[in-house]
Amino acid sequence: MSRSQKHKKKKGRWWKVSLVLLILLLVPAGVYAYSLYSGAKSTVDSKMHKQVASIDHKVTEKKRKEREPLNILLMGVDERAGDSGRSDALMVLSLDPNNNRSQMISIPRDTRTEMVGDSAHAGTLDKINHAYAFGGADMAILTVENFLDIDLDYYVQVNMEGLEEMVDAVGGITIQNEIEWYGKDNFHYKKGELTMNGKEALGYVRMRYDDPKGDMGRNERQRKVIQGIVDKGMNVGSINKIDDVMDVLGKNVSTNMNFSTMQDLMKNYSDARENLSTYQMTGTGTKIGGIYYLEVPDQEVQEVREMILDYNS
Repeated sequence: MSRSQKHKKKKGRWWKVSLVLLILLLVPAGVYAYSLYSGAKSTVDSKMHKQVASIDHKVTEKKRKEREPLNILLMGVDERAGDSGRSDALMVLSLDPNNNRSQMISIPRDTRTEMVGDSAHAGTLDKINHAYAFGGADMAILTVENFLDIDLDYYVQVNMEGLEEMVDAVGGITIQNEIEWYGKDNFHYKKGELTMNGKEALGYVRMRYDDPKGDMGRNERQRKVIQGIVDKGMNVGSINKIDDVMDVLGKNVSTNMNFSTMQDLMKNYSDARENLSTYQMTGTGTKIGGIYYLEVPDQEVQEVREMILDYNS
């Protein structure tokens, strides 16, 4: 199968999955009063904004001010009590404002690659989603950069555990479900229109083994839940509920973007969302030492690198 055949394009909705949760839900340009704007700025700058040593802030700021293409690492992290967490979903979003296009590439969580960063595990081969567990956002960023031989400018980390709180904060969500199964507490995830509370939505995104598409299907379900949150959140009429949503964001989202950066991306990079391409990296499953890994061929890695560099040129 050729790269052009594998490379699927979708518009509009995929962009919302990535940044609208952080930007449009917080600052939907004139829809809410200044008090909300002020609260959003405070939440982003004091609770969500976290710089990382692995990204050169000055270089990134220069690129953004000159409207150069940017690469953003999107991480869905599964952090539970007593566990440092693993990156449950990894995506590289490339924004090309000069050609009004963007691209999102999903990296399978079981991809076997070299760990890079400040950790005793550096230099070893392991699952790419373990990089976060070994060395936090910094190690995840450095490992993805090394794997694809690219530079990352921003990262957005969302704690998947926070999805439960977020769904409940907006009063539940409704999505279109593609497959049917029974989850914990015998909840029926029926095919078709499905309405869920927070606990049910978390079970929806965490299910792995009943989905014939494997991780690809899981990634799609994660996107649907986040999209459901965005769709419901944009229609929340109560300031009290908006405050609840922002409180959940403040506790569960980390990014090296401050409020001003988010505003700038809305202003100068928004047209890129009109032409968004998506791609899921592929490989071959194998067991090494009794542990399952996904071996991604060098050719696939090189093709993906070229796809990203094409958007960066």
